[in-house]
Amino acid sequence: MLEFNNIQAGYGQLPVLRGVSLAIEKGTVLALMGRNGMGKTTLCKACNGLLETTAGSMRVDGEDVTGMPAFKIARRGLATVPQGRDVFEDFTVDENLCLGGPVPGAIYDWFPALAPLRHRMAGTLSGGEQQMVAIGRALARKPKVLLLDEPSEGLQPSVIHEMGVVLRRVVDDVGLTILLVEQHIELVQALAGSVAFLANGVIAEQVPVAVLSDTLNDAEGPVHRHLCI
Repeated sequence: MLEFNNIQAGYGQLPVLRGVSLAIEKGTVLALMGRNGMGKTTLCKACNGLLETTAGSMRVDGEDVTGMPAFKIARRGLATVPQGRDVFEDFTVDENLCLGGPVPGAIYDWFPALAPLRHRMAGTLSGGEQQMVAIGRALARKPKVLLLDEPSEGLQPSVIHEMGVVLRRVVDDVGLTILLVEQHIELVQALAGSVAFLANGVIAEQVPVAVLSDTLNDAEGPVHRHLCI
């Protein structure tokens, strides 16, 4: 459903991605983890068309979208929830959601806490409520693939848990494919089926998510190798 083949990208003369290859099957969640500065945000920008790639290719649902501008990639079925949420604070919840298209009834079924807030300005909401709005806005487009960039950032553990439950339900309900860029191990364990670790611009290792639980306290395990300094 989402495929990267030897993706290379960077900024000016600074190469960041040095050949990223990944494949995420329909209806599955793959988590991308790694230390700061390893290229996770750069891969997100290359994925949604905000950063031009210098080599390699990307496919969404089998269609080659390499080099397409962001709006065309979005039309092919890729939706992004950016790091920091980026809701329109002077718009109501309903107005924010409508930016993704006509609001399906399922949005308020998945996020019932938003229903009584639909006429509130998004800027008055809590961080967790804003994140629900951001995710709901992306889902309103009925995407094939959802890119989530650090969705747990700045949120309380209870909110992160609730978000994981909702996203798990969405995946099960509509067969959504998710690329989850995340550092919060509990959310990754709750949502993802496998984990890829990005290091120095390449995929250094990919493992089933169960390996995280089995090796979390192992100094030789993937968490310590790729996340601990």
